[in-house]
Amino acid sequence: MTDQTARATRFRALHEGPGPLLLPNPWDAGTARLLASLGFDALATTSLGVANQAGRTRATRQDVLDNCRVLSEATPLPVNADLENGFADDPAEAAKMIADACACGVAGASIEDATGDRRTPIYDFGLAVERVRAAVEVTRGLPVPLVLTARAEGLLYDAGDLGDAIMRLQAFEEAGADVLYAPGLRTLDEMRAVVSSVGRPVNVVMGFADPAITLEQLAEIGVRRVSIGGALSRFALGSFLDAAKQMRDGRFGFVADVPPMSEPYRAFKPYSTP
Repeated sequence: MTDQTARATRFRALHEGPGPLLLPNPWDAGTARLLASLGFDALATTSLGVANQAGRTRATRQDVLDNCRVLSEATPLPVNADLENGFADDPAEAAKMIADACACGVAGASIEDATGDRRTPIYDFGLAVERVRAAVEVTRGLPVPLVLTARAEGLLYDAGDLGDAIMRLQAFEEAGADVLYAPGLRTLDEMRAVVSSVGRPVNVVMGFADPAITLEQLAEIGVRRVSIGGALSRFALGSFLDAAKQMRDGRFGFVADVPPMSEPYRAFKPYSTP
């Protein structure tokens, strides 16, 4: 069994554990190692975090693949790859992104039905399902048991209601996706409706949800995986900007809140050269 196969096998098993899998989203080796040091069992890329790191509003295909490799090599943890729409409309072309991400060492990958075009933000139902079928075919032919997540993005773009999202997730399940995901669910009732309508593990992203919802509540309604999307990256950038604005205005009060480097150094030390 290769190391990547072991990670993918472990990642699949984590979706069947006693509680929801917490899947935080680092954006570079340092944040990945900090999260690993805190005891998380797996990690996920964030295309928004990759774009933020590159100083662009959207990451390129190569940016995403490079980040998959960096995060996969940063720690021993399984990594799930946010591959957006595969950077292609055509099902076969989009599915190639999954094979390329696998070659970068990831244990899981997602494909979504968002087009990247604000004028028509979501693929038609038939094409969306065809794209998931193509992704499943490629995934099943890989040398490792990669976990495939299919995402219905309509709630994020006001391009369909909860019923439409559920219909798409049910079709994605029938097409063979391992995990189902509808970003934009905000309430426990919405999450419960999705979980009860499908038979595969459901991922909920808390970056858009009511922050008062607890992990215990998510477990009670059957959510199997919980991610945060680009929220950690956004929070870090917000803190950076707040401090930089103080500095620009000639004030340095933020320095009093700068944490010591002892904890990050403890996380980084196992990976440092002598």
